[in-house]
Amino acid sequence: MELTTTRLLLRPFREQDVQALYEYSKDEAVGRNAGWKPHESLLESSDILHLVFLDQPAVWAVVRRADGQLMGSIGLVMDAARQYGAARSLGYALGVRYWGQGYMTEAVRAALDYGFGYMSLDVISATCYPDNVASRRVLEKCGFQYEGTLHRAEMLYNGEIKDHLHFFMTHQMAYASDTTVG
Repeated sequence: MELTTTRLLLRPFREQDVQALYEYSKDEAVGRNAGWKPHESLLESSDILHLVFLDQPAVWAVVRRADGQLMGSIGLVMDAARQYGAARSLGYALGVRYWGQGYMTEAVRAALDYGFGYMSLDVISATCYPDNVASRRVLEKCGFQYEGTLHRAEMLYNGEIKDHLHFFMTHQMAYASDTTVG
């Protein structure tokens, strides 16, 4: 399933996306904000492409329509904290050179519309690290509500232990205002 916005195409990942995935995933800042170590090689990116991105029904490559440039990823995956079928967790990553231009806000709104409209989800959650101010701003702009902090929630690849800020949006919240979907 492909999703189209004003500036973006969200499409399933393809084998030939490995180079673009590597290009944005090798950056320390992207990995630090997304919770994974920077990719060290094309082979590592290929392994992750196969393990995480390919053949996933609600995981998309974020592509700029103007030039076909793959800039990042976004997906709605199982929510480990909410153990029922109508709940998903939103995750995303974007190459540093595309930060601050509204691309991820646009992509998140499209994913929310798909999740609530097509998948008939009841709730979509998202997390970010306390120091990832840009990601928190994206979630708040899209209408997510803060629900709390899980302290010392994750150990990163470098041994650093991070808190998780938890956010959520229900179907009712999404369609009660015009800030998100529709």
